[in-house]
Amino acid sequence: MNYNQQTPPPYYNGGDNYNSYRASSYQVDQTTSAVMKQVYFKMFLGLLVTAFISLFCASSMAYMNFMATNSWFYWGLFIAEIVLVISLSARLTKMSSATATLLFYAFAAVNGLALAPIFLVYTSTSIAKTFFICSGTFGAMSVYGYFTSKDLTKWGNFLFYALIGLIIASVVNIFTKSSTLDWIISFAGVLIFIGLTAWDTQKIKQMALTTPASYVGHLATIGALNLYLDFINLFLYLLRLFGNQRD
Repeated sequence: MNYNQQTPPPYYNGGDNYNSYRASSYQVDQTTSAVMKQVYFKMFLGLLVTAFISLFCASSMAYMNFMATNSWFYWGLFIAEIVLVISLSARLTKMSSATATLLFYAFAAVNGLALAPIFLVYTSTSIAKTFFICSGTFGAMSVYGYFTSKDLTKWGNFLFYALIGLIIASVVNIFTKSSTLDWIISFAGVLIFIGLTAWDTQKIKQMALTTPASYVGHLATIGALNLYLDFINLFLYLLRLFGNQRD
């Protein structure tokens, strides 16, 4: 179904029927736009939470030393992130909108704790440069996903399996430590999350058309989480390609 270019129904006669149709279409567009604004706003706040916590922790040598000497802490953060994502995805409709939003920001905070070391590994200039590249790329693909009339469902199926392959390759490279495979993984990760950004945006837009008003807050939260993950992963893979490490 083309959600962007709606044509008059077969009974169009230029009269009241068509005026009613246009009014209905306008209302649907307004509702979808309002939902998407909530999604982007929550995602933006989540990114701010992650950025500020990462910067704060990176400036604390006590925290960085603790993280460097206690590998269990990093794995604890990783497990906590998985638990939060699963809780949000599996129990979204069983919790209040406020609880779902709180869990999303908790996830963003935990992710900020885990990402703090990048400020010690990469130069501030390269991090800032990569952030702007990521923002422009993410924005362009999200706009494409929102406005395109092309059904991106096939993209989603392909990208899902590609993501599984990417995870497997990353695990293998932990042991092989191949610089060539690392470059391939980074390049593939960029392409995969560029595609996922467009697909997730279209999927959220389509869900906004059928979601009851009582669950709009829930949709905004899970939509923000999906796009947040797309942005963060795209940023990290771009950083692996373009980031300059400190001496």
